[in-house]
Amino acid sequence: MSDPHPARHAEREDKRTFLQKLAEFIHPGPDSAEELIETLVEAEDNQVINAESRVMLEGVIRMATMTAGDVMVAAPRMDLIDIASPYDELLHLVIETAHSRFPVFEGDKENIIGILMAKDLLKLQRAPELNIRALLRPVVFVPESKGLNDLLRDFRGNRNHQAIVIDEFGRTAGLITIEDVLEQIVGEIEDEFDIAEDDGDIFGLADRTYRVSGDTPIERVNEAFDVKLAATDPAGSFDTIGGLIAHEMGHVPKRGEHHTLAGLNFMVMHTKGGAVRWFKVSPQAVAARTA
Repeated sequence: MSDPHPARHAEREDKRTFLQKLAEFIHPGPDSAEELIETLVEAEDNQVINAESRVMLEGVIRMATMTAGDVMVAAPRMDLIDIASPYDELLHLVIETAHSRFPVFEGDKENIIGILMAKDLLKLQRAPELNIRALLRPVVFVPESKGLNDLLRDFRGNRNHQAIVIDEFGRTAGLITIEDVLEQIVGEIEDEFDIAEDDGDIFGLADRTYRVSGDTPIERVNEAFDVKLAATDPAGSFDTIGGLIAHEMGHVPKRGEHHTLAGLNFMVMHTKGGAVRWFKVSPQAVAARTA
């Protein structure tokens, strides 16, 4: 049946004025992700959105082109559980790493047979006769090329919030969680450190201390804080501040641990995949005042 009021129908379809159409013709919308991000920056400058909203929206846009391989925890840094390990060893690993889920392998580390929830270990404590194999959850495998948008949709659609990433040859390349994906959107928003702005790896905090990525090159830390950090072992070869601090401490640092080097106090803020992700850094005098 035809529309008895075609003119009204057309009006509903396009309510833009002539001036609006002309403005859109002269200044068309963004044609690429980079142009869209520039538009968000302009919106922040014009106080249409705040800085936090801009960062999150940028994260959503950039995530559309990212894959599981871009943000996964690499295989050498994965915390795995051997199904043959005694209960005490399992409990120690859970406490040490503070993860909620663990890939479980049998025999060879490439042979991942399931995921163990940390909370399920309590069932073993109450009923030691239980077989750990019965507690395993199904393991999800995804290729390195899996898009983060698709992966987030999968994570939301099921209760498996962790996946094993495999390379093109079917070998374990790493591990990715829903947290890894969401961090690409929300991130860790702080004011940037104002002395150098290479990769956004050093940030100023409100208490006049600094948040420093564990992947920050040692040379950058030296320049930023006007120090000369070097390993006590002359033969040691370390490129990042995380590797250097771990070497100096003699073990993989845990959250909350401190280490002082070259007049700087390094406090571990966050670890992930067997490595320090963020340090809180302050000169010893500032650290003493804030302790």
